[in-house]
Amino acid sequence: MGNKILGYILGIIGLLVMGLSYARETILKFLPPSIDKNDVFFTGIVIVVIGVVLLYNKNKRSGGKINQSHEEVPIYEGEGKNRKIVAYKKEAKK
Repeated sequence: MGNKILGYILGIIGLLVMGLSYARETILKFLPPSIDKNDVFFTGIVIVVIGVVLLYNKNKRSGGKINQSHEEVPIYEGEGKNRKIVAYKKEAKK
């Protein structure tokens, strides 16, 4: 959840930086003359990309999935659609 919020925040900041790059001579006067409009624009793109990566980063513990060891094998009771998992058995190592 925290990564999603941070991703949205970074995305918005990146879009603002990209928009401010067009007002380089008026709003961003405090920047040195060696930093031109394209540098500010590409910095905004990098910030947006980082935000998107954080936004779509899958967290392994989310979603209510059951995390089990790869060594465990389910033991079923019943047949067909009526079968249920009743226990787990550790698989013998080969």
